[in-house]
Amino acid sequence: MAKWHLYVPDDVATLAKARAKAAGKSLSSYLADLVVRDIAGEWPEGFFEEVVGGWKGAPLRRPKQGRVERRERL
Repeated sequence: MAKWHLYVPDDVATLAKARAKAAGKSLSSYLADLVVRDIAGEWPEGFFEEVVGGWKGAPLRRPKQGRVERRERL
């Protein structure tokens, strides 16, 4: 596994540390997850179960669609 050393602005470092803490991860693990997700182009583990399948409200219904608006030609 590769080990990296990088520099970021202080405000970015502060925000990254706060987000890692909020996610319950070490900074290294949090940043590694960001890189893997961005490079690999895959959905995060559990995404569909937590986000897509996570709706707890009443079933969503699509109302009837209106007619297509006719516009004057330019």
